Amino acid sequence: MSKRNVLKAKLDIIFKKLFTENIQLLIDLLSSLLEIPIESIKNVKVKNSEILPDSIEGKFVKMDINMEVDGKLINIEMQYGKDYNYKERTLFYWSKLYSGELKSGEGFEDLKQSICINIVNFPIFDCKEYHSHFTVMEKNRYEVLTDKCAIHFFELGKISKNANKHNKKELWLQLINAETEEEFEMLKQTAVAPIQEAVYIIYQMSEDEKIQEAARMREKALHIEATNMQGARQEGLQAGRQEGLQAGRQEGLQAGRQEGIREQSFGIARKLISVDMPFEQIAEMTGLTLEEVSDLTVQEKKTS
Repeated sequence: MSKRNVLKAKLDIIFKKLFTENIQLLIDLLSSLLEIPIESIKNVKVKNSEILPDSIEGKFVKMDINMEVDGKLINIEMQYGKDYNYKERTLFYWSKLYSGELKSGEGFEDLKQSICINIVNFPIFDCKEYHSHFTVMEKNRYEVLTDKCAIHFFELGKISKNANKHNKKELWLQLINAETEEEFEMLKQTAVAPIQEAVYIIYQMSEDEKIQEAARMREKALHIEATNMQGARQEGLQAGRQEGLQAGRQEGLQAGRQEGIREQSFGIARKLISVDMPFEQIAEMTGLTLEEVSDLTVQEKKTS
């Protein structure tokens, strides 16, 4: 009997399709990851469930799941490829999530608890724990400033390969991380109903030629994006070093170091502009202002 080619739930387009089209599974996932009773989740409203055809091959498309859950704002993002500035990026997106819903005339007390859940397919923290939970607190007293900020990271590479039917959080992460039919079958054997249902749905999607093609196109787009970003980063670093050394000879070592850092940022930015990365992400990655990125884009267009 031939083995089936199973789609990976950690591919962002499959992740989004699985959980936005099966709300009860999404509720179970939220309950498990945030460690809250499933019966306490009364109302889930997904705000961006659509997957547009042009987003499958689009550059730097964010396949997140943005929702309101019992008055809280929650965003789940499955990050498949490595992102060198992911910590800064998620803080930026959390700030937009937190402030974006405040309407004109409303007071700051109306701001809602905002939670970012990041499931990442690469190492991000130097620790053995797969779950890192961040909030805002006083450095010495560990006093929490507010409960309205919560950012969670789940690192798939740190998940155990042994399925434990009594730990549903790990089971969900193992399912998201699974790549082979053997791994999915192992999860089915736990007899945990939501996990079994998710495996069945993934098997169904894996038999659909249209979904298979969409997954193939999405994985290709992510690979091209990662290759372009890595190449731009390396070329930008090299250009920055060269320009920094030249500035150092002219203005002195200390000034050259500072100028080198700036030129390195501009070098990276030029390469990222060439692959059409959005201004906001270029500013996040380089430390430049949006105005500097905009001006640099105009310059690049004039010289191209």
